[in-house]
Amino acid sequence: MIRLADEWKDYAVVATGDGYKLERWGEIFLLRPDPQVIWKAQRDLFADPRIHAVYHRSEKGGGSWEYRKPLPESWNITYKELTFRIKPMGFKHTGLFPEQAVNWERTSSLVKNAGRLVKVLNLFAYTGGASVALAKAGAEVTHVDAAKGMVERAGENARLTGISSGIRYIVDDCKKFVLRELRRGNRYDAVVMDPPSYGRGPGGEMWKIEDELFPFVTLCAELLSDDPLFFLINSYTTGLQPTVLSNILSLALKGKRGKIEAYEVGLPSEEGIPLPCGAGGIFTHE
Repeated sequence: MIRLADEWKDYAVVATGDGYKLERWGEIFLLRPDPQVIWKAQRDLFADPRIHAVYHRSEKGGGSWEYRKPLPESWNITYKELTFRIKPMGFKHTGLFPEQAVNWERTSSLVKNAGRLVKVLNLFAYTGGASVALAKAGAEVTHVDAAKGMVERAGENARLTGISSGIRYIVDDCKKFVLRELRRGNRYDAVVMDPPSYGRGPGGEMWKIEDELFPFVTLCAELLSDDPLFFLINSYTTGLQPTVLSNILSLALKGKRGKIEAYEVGLPSEEGIPLPCGAGGIFTHE
């Protein structure tokens, strides 16, 4: 099952094919590589006259932007009540994953309907899409990421959305932070994590998802309060199926009453072809 983030107005996938996706970010059009797009393009995407910039991959790794039209250093887009700063960065990123609106909607609804203050731990939290959405819904969020620049961007997104409190920002290795929270006796009602396939922490700590994810989720499960609301895992690792996330949650949260769902996350396109963008798995309390 695929869940599509189909309520965007400031963002759209215009067309896909030949390893690329043409996107509209507000009034800016970007053409970026996508490893999932292995089908033939229905037209020449590179010839689209609206394109402001194209990201070209390098055979040596990484890549660079080709600018075809004047482009602001950054600009804002909105999703309902949320506002985000968009900025083309190295390795094709823009600072936001629009498909995650699917998960923002689900978890925000859980927070709003909880009838109590919900403490959320957001790990590998990047530029704070989930943190901003959950804080806007009324949660008390602890935002953790090892990259100082990304945490600063999260704070900027929160301010753009009008959030001045409710988010605690932590620059740290996620595993080290979780271990410290366990020693302190701190507990959370919900956990969100978006672990990378590979990563290196600020102290050189190595992360390889197939080796680290299950023990890390098991560790994080110890941080849950006696009445947990949800536990969400996002994954962009190619080949990691939604059922893997379901199995990990089932084993790591064994004994906790609730239900587990796993699904693909994706985006609709203007040409009618859905674009798969990753996997999600969520435990929700019964």
